[in-house]
Amino acid sequence: MKFGKNICILNVGGTKYAFTREVIRDFPLRRVSRLHSCSSEKEVLEVCDDYDRERNEFFFDRHSEAFVFIMLYVRSGKLRFVPRMCELSFYNEMLYWGLESSHLEFCCQRRLDDRMSDTYTCFSEEELTGADEEEARRAEAAEDEAEETRSWLARMRRTFEEPASSVAAQVLASVSVIFVIISMVILCASTLPDWDTAKNNTVEEHRIIEAVCIGWFTAECIVRFIVSRDKCEFVRRPLNIIDLLAITPYYVSVAMTALTGENPQLQRAGVTLRVLRMMRIFWLIKLARHFLGLQTLGLTLRRCYREMVMLLVFVCVAMAIFSALAQLLEHGLDLESSNEDYASIPAACWWVIISMTTVGYGDMYPITMPGRVLGGVCVVSGIVLLALPITFIYHSFVQCYHELKFRSARCVRSLSAEFLN
Repeated sequence: MKFGKNICILNVGGTKYAFTREVIRDFPLRRVSRLHSCSSEKEVLEVCDDYDRERNEFFFDRHSEAFVFIMLYVRSGKLRFVPRMCELSFYNEMLYWGLESSHLEFCCQRRLDDRMSDTYTCFSEEELTGADEEEARRAEAAEDEAEETRSWLARMRRTFEEPASSVAAQVLASVSVIFVIISMVILCASTLPDWDTAKNNTVEEHRIIEAVCIGWFTAECIVRFIVSRDKCEFVRRPLNIIDLLAITPYYVSVAMTALTGENPQLQRAGVTLRVLRMMRIFWLIKLARHFLGLQTLGLTLRRCYREMVMLLVFVCVAMAIFSALAQLLEHGLDLESSNEDYASIPAACWWVIISMTTVGYGDMYPITMPGRVLGGVCVVSGIVLLALPITFIYHSFVQCYHELKFRSARCVRSLSAEFLN
């Protein structure tokens, strides 16, 4: 923008700040630096609340004290909360000026996560982006919504993929959950000692219930595949792969039963059948489509795979060190009174892992004084090593929970509007 004067004045809540055009151009705050690229007064008013051409003054109706702390961050690189100010209100000011939670100091990030865990607040997108971007997004969303309304495939897709998108989607999700519960009850009951006797008396009922459940899951999977936009992407999704793993064993077991029958030469296939039937436990993961907690857990594990690998490396290194020392102290030094439970390093690894996780089954334990001292050090080290990556995983879990809760809240609002209409 061709400024009227070389000095630009920012009026934030009554507090004035003077900067040159060069400083405005390279300003760390995104909203302020956008002023330099404005080519007309109309574009300026989309960034700020008011503009005085004579004094070249830009007015921002925002919290002046919060902006003081934001300016301290611009100068020193450290951003902290304003004393006696709500953390969420200050976070709202940060988003307005173009900052994120990652710019906060670690102690303040933890305060913000704790506060957002207690009170979930949704900030409007108008405060996050300019009005021009907001209008473009609204127009695009309106076009997408109109296209989705015209297409029955899109409506079917939302019904099967988004359980909270409509009343019909909630009904389908509830039916699917009921079938999962019935299947799990039958799977658990099939391991009871009296199950074979009951199954012989009511064999047809059991087969019918199992066939109905499998039929529902198969039909659901086929319909979701037909209405999906990208068939290759549908096949690559983890939940869809789990659905396939849970459905396929039934048809394989039916085919193998029909082929083997009572032939004693093929009875070894019975082990395979039992393994395939037990794979039905994967149906429980289907509940992740309908429950926010399981979705949060899956998203957290996917985003924290580096921390999980780091935790595994910690455990493996500690296991190698303590198992070698335990085998030496309990078995390698005194062969006459050696502890046979620690005859090898792999055998000692089992003791190390149950000690580091503070489980302590008691099936093997050190009997020498140096071995007991090593056991105490192993337990304390396990507590410390396991606790180190938990902080990163916790913050990721909170962030994933808020993201999924925000999506769920939008679906609930659209569902309420549909129900009222």
